[in-house]
Amino acid sequence: MITPETQTAIDANNKEALIDLLEEKDCPIEDVKAIYYANRDDKEIVGQTAMNLSLRTSVYDRDKEYSDTMVELLIDIAKNKVDMGARWAVAKNPHTPSEVLAFLANDEINLVRALVATNPSTPPKVLEKFFSDEKIVKDGLSGNPSTPIKLLKIFVNDVDKMVRMRLAENPSATKEILTDLLEDSDPNVSKAADIKLKEMKAEA
Repeated sequence: MITPETQTAIDANNKEALIDLLEEKDCPIEDVKAIYYANRDDKEIVGQTAMNLSLRTSVYDRDKEYSDTMVELLIDIAKNKVDMGARWAVAKNPHTPSEVLAFLANDEINLVRALVATNPSTPPKVLEKFFSDEKIVKDGLSGNPSTPIKLLKIFVNDVDKMVRMRLAENPSATKEILTDLLEDSDPNVSKAADIKLKEMKAEA
């Protein structure tokens, strides 16, 4: 059951009120669903729905706010071409299913693919394909803990210091990779690698 306030706004086709509701991350997920399906062709509503799902999702607590309804919405929005920004939000959401990320990996918009490349839920085989994609897409792999180690090793010698910095901070970076980064020409990269190595030793 959705709240009376939401039902009234939907019945009245009150777009301003609907967007106001979606801007609240505490808006009941069933209300979000009802608003979205009543306005699937409206770019603003679709975009705000995707943003609502992002707002209520914590990157630190991946299980927070998880629900079948959220996944259902993420799947539908991924296939909705009305708003690129909405697909962008789905591509980075930790609750987006791996098969949906594999679908978005073929999106014509490079920023959508770039965010798929950074999502830890993206299958490794999909991530491997990104290595031959545009720079903006390929670079995202360096910080993704699901990126195959053989690819992470290549990023050690990348000309972009931000790529090497993300690599140094990658939870999957091996001792060998971090040791190589200790000799990096950029002091911030070498410092990040040093901190990570010390953390490894402390946990051992």
